[in-house]
Amino acid sequence: MAAENPMESLQDEATCPVCLEHFTEPVILECGHNFCRACISQYWEGSDTAASCPQCRETMQQGNLRPNVQLGNMVEIAKWLSLQAAKGAGGDGVCGEHLEALKLFCEEDETPICVVCDRSRAHRAHTVVPIQEAAQEYKERIQAHLKTLREEREKLLGLKATGEGNSREYLKQTQTERQKIVSEFHQLRQFLEEQEILEAP
Repeated sequence: MAAENPMESLQDEATCPVCLEHFTEPVILECGHNFCRACISQYWEGSDTAASCPQCRETMQQGNLRPNVQLGNMVEIAKWLSLQAAKGAGGDGVCGEHLEALKLFCEEDETPICVVCDRSRAHRAHTVVPIQEAAQEYKERIQAHLKTLREEREKLLGLKATGEGNSREYLKQTQTERQKIVSEFHQLRQFLEEQEILEAP
C-alpha cells in the first residue's frame, strides 16, 4: 500500500466493484462490503429473500441495506480531487487554463479569473473586481438574505403562535357556551318536571 500512489488508492476505495464507477448512494452489507444502492439491487434482482455478496459470497437478507454516509462523503472528496488533478495541478485558487492565481472576479460571468484571463477577449469588456471585494459583496448579500429569511421565519412563528392562541381561546369559548347550554337544558327539564307534578291530578 505504501508503494502505491495515494490518489489512485483513494480512487480505488471510492469505486463500486460492480459498476466500476464512483459510488452513488453507497450502502454497506452485513459482511462489510460496499456497493451502489442501484448496483446491489440490480444484482439481487430475481432472488427472493436471501442473497449473497458479490465480493465474498456471504449469504444475507436482502432488506439489510444500510446507507454508508461516511463513504458517500469520501466519494465526493475523491471526485473533487480527481477534478482538480484533471484541471492540471494547482487545485483551488489557480486558473486551470493559465495556472495563475485567481485574484480577480468577473461580475458578468460570476466566476473567479486570473490576470491573464482579465486581458483576454473573453473578459476584456467585462466588469472585473478584486476577488476579496467580490467575496465581501457576496457575503453581505447572503447576510441580507439570511436576515430577511430570519425575519420571515419569526413572522411565521408569530402568526402560528397567534393562531394557536386564537384556537385555544375559541375552544375555551365553545366549552363555556356548551356548559351554559347544558345548564339551561337541565333547568328547563327540571322546570318541566315540576310543571308535570303540579298539573298531575
